[in-house]
Amino acid sequence: MFDVTESAYDRFMGRYSTRLAPAFADFAGIDARHRVLDVGAGTGALTSELVRREAQVAAVDPSPPFVAALERRLPGIEVAHGPAEQLPWDDGCFDAALAQLVVAFMSDAPAGVREMRRVVRRGGVVAVCMWDLHGMEMLAAVHRTQRALTPDAPTAESRTRYRSREELQGLLGADAQVEPLEVEADYSGFDDFWEALLDGAGPAGTWAKALDDSRRAAARDELHRQLGSPEGPFSLPARTWAARVTCD
Repeated sequence: MFDVTESAYDRFMGRYSTRLAPAFADFAGIDARHRVLDVGAGTGALTSELVRREAQVAAVDPSPPFVAALERRLPGIEVAHGPAEQLPWDDGCFDAALAQLVVAFMSDAPAGVREMRRVVRRGGVVAVCMWDLHGMEMLAAVHRTQRALTPDAPTAESRTRYRSREELQGLLGADAQVEPLEVEADYSGFDDFWEALLDGAGPAGTWAKALDDSRRAAARDELHRQLGSPEGPFSLPARTWAARVTCD
C-alpha cells in the first residue's frame, strides 16, 4: 500500500499530514528540550515539524523509498529502516515516541506500541493518531463510492482498525488521553483529487489503481458526485483521533 514514490504519497496524503503535524506535536507537548522518535515517519511531515521545533529527532520507516526521502530531505537527523515492532534503539533513550497516521498499518499495533514504550524513558510520552474514517472526508468519500459501486464488498479502509476514540483508548490503555484534531486540505479541482488517488498510495489509492477502465470511469463519476460535484478549487475537512500516555 505504501510502495510508492515520495511524490505520490505527498500528493495523496502529504497535503493533510503536513497540516496535522503541528497540531499533533502540540498534543504530544514536544519542544526543543526533547529527544523524539518519529515512528513510521513516511516522507517526513511530522519529522520536519519536530526538527522545526529544534527537538533532537530520530525517524524510522519500513519503506525504502521513504527512508531515502527522509535522508535527503533531513540530512541532520538519525534515520533507520525497519518496522515499528522492532525498533533499533536502546531502552529509555527518548523523551517521546510519536506515530502519526501509522498504527492502523502496523503488522502488530500492540507490539509496535510496546516497542514505543520501551524506547521512551519513565515520565516520557508515547502518542499516536489515526484518521477517523467518517470524519476524514477524502477517505469517507472513497468509502461511500466503494459502497455505491459494490454494496456487498468489504472496503479496505473499513477493515483497518484504530480509527475511533475507543480503539485508540484500548490500544494505549485506560490512562491514555484521547482528543480529536481537525485540519483541512486544498485541491485545485477534482482532477487534482482524482490524479492523487490514482497514484496508488494507501488502501484507497490501491483500490483506485487496480480498477479496470470501465469500473474506473464509474468510480470517477460516483466519487465526483459524492464530493458534491466540485467544478473548481475546493477544500476537504479531516478529523483524526490522537491518544497519548505517560510512560511509567
